Amino acid sequence: MGFATSAKNLMLDALTGTNPTAPITHASLHSGYPGDTGASEITGGAPAYARKVITFAAAAAGAKDSSVAPVFDVPAATTIFWLGYWSAITAGTYRGSAPLGSTGFVAMYVADDDIAGDNFEAEAHGLAVDDRVILEGGVGGL
Repeated sequence: MGFATSAKNLMLDALTGTNPTAPITHASLHSGYPGDTGASEITGGAPAYARKVITFAAAAAGAKDSSVAPVFDVPAATTIFWLGYWSAITAGTYRGSAPLGSTGFVAMYVADDDIAGDNFEAEAHGLAVDDRVILEGGVGGL
């Protein structure tokens, strides 16, 4: 099921506004897939890593951008793969994540699959050799 842009805008604004009991107020960094719990959040460093305050502009065209890019203290030799969204600087409610990387995130619908050959086919995907691909289940599964 797809949502209209107006519905996407409404949902995104609700996540960062005063409507939810725990809106998104902080961003985090993760060295592995955070899943549904915010796992793999980095720690340590000097100065010590900490979540950063994040604010958002109003949603438009079904997307929402941060008003200011947070700057994090990352421990040496730490590789970051995910940005997380939380309702507090510590503990709080985990609200989701987005993949990070120079190639960005390519959203696509899988057109066909070959389970025996470990292949997925997607037309006009825009990917290059060695690009990371993230597959997540959608409505009705993957």
